[in-house]
Amino acid sequence: MNLADLNKIALAMVAPGKGILAADESSGTIKKRFDAINVESTEQSRRDYREMLFRSGEAMRQYISGVILYDETIWQDAADGTPLVRLIEQSGAIPGIKVDEGTQALPGCPGELVTSGLDRLAERLKKYYERGARFAKWRAVIDIGEHLPSMTAIHVNAHALARYAALCQAAQIVPIVEPEVLMDGSHDIDRCYDVTQRVLNKTFQELRVQRVALEGMILKPNMVISGKKNAKQASVEEVAEKTIRMLKACVPAAVPGIAFLSGGQSDEDASAHLSAMNGISNLPWQLTFSYGRALQAAPQKAWSGKAENVAAGQRAFTHRARMNSLASRGEWKADLEKKAA
Repeated sequence: MNLADLNKIALAMVAPGKGILAADESSGTIKKRFDAINVESTEQSRRDYREMLFRSGEAMRQYISGVILYDETIWQDAADGTPLVRLIEQSGAIPGIKVDEGTQALPGCPGELVTSGLDRLAERLKKYYERGARFAKWRAVIDIGEHLPSMTAIHVNAHALARYAALCQAAQIVPIVEPEVLMDGSHDIDRCYDVTQRVLNKTFQELRVQRVALEGMILKPNMVISGKKNAKQASVEEVAEKTIRMLKACVPAAVPGIAFLSGGQSDEDASAHLSAMNGISNLPWQLTFSYGRALQAAPQKAWSGKAENVAAGQRAFTHRARMNSLASRGEWKADLEKKAA
C-alpha cells in the first residue's frame, strides 16, 4: 500500500469547492427514479442518462471531484464508443465504484440488515482498479426504531465496513466508509445524535483494529437530523451545530475529509445544512457532499428521457452542483436558488 498516493486521492476527492456525485444507483433504484419520469429503464437509457451527466462540462470540471459508479456503468461506453470512465477522467474528476452487494436480513435481529459483498471483493477490486477506479464505496444501513438499533447490528456493520476498507487500501483504492443512520423514523434529533455517535465510535474502533490508515479514507456519514416522521423538525442551525459537535467527538483529525450523504433530504435542505456546517470555523477536516438524489432529481426531471432535453438536464445538474459547491465553502444562500429559478 502506498499511503502517500491514497492520501493524495482522498484530498482531491474533498478539494475545496468540489464534491462527489453518487451515480451508483442499483438497477432497481434507478428503475424507480425512471418510473417517476415515465422513462423505461433499459441498459441504453441508463447509459444515456449517465452520459448526459458526465458530459456536463462546467459541472464536472468545476464542482465535481469524483463520481461513484455502479458495476454496470463502469464497463459501459458512451454513444460514440468512449468508455464512460474516460469521460469522467477527461473532466478532471476521479472515477469510483460502489462495491457492496446490497443488504440482507441480519439473523437473530428482526428488522435489521447487514451489507454483503466481502466474499470475492479482493478480486473485484483488482479489476475495478485496472478499469480506472481509484476509490470505492460501501454502505451500511442502521435503522432507528423503538428497540433499534441493536448492538449486534452496529457491531457487524462496523466490522464489515472496516474489512472492506482494509481490502480497498491493499488494492490501492481509497475507501469511502458509509455508515448511514436512516432518517425514516419518528425519532427526534437527539436520538439521531446518540445513535450516530455510537455507530461512528464503533466504526472507528473497527477501522483501527483492522489497521486501516485513516489518512487514506473518506467518511460518508448521515447528518444529525430529526426523523422524517417527527412533528418537530430541527432548524438548519441546530442540525449544523449538533452534527459538528458529534463529528468532533467521534472522527479523528487524521481523516482527510467528510462527504455527507443527503439521505432523503430535499435538494435545498441538503445544501442549507452543508453550508451552515461550513460556516462553523476551526474544523479539522474538509466537509463536502456525496449526494445522489439531491444532485440528480432536478436533472432527471428536466431530461425525462428525451434527446432534445439533454441541454436542459445538464443545466439543471450544473445548477445543483454549483449550489452544493457554494455550500461546501459555507457560501450558499436560499436567494441564489430563487435567482436561478
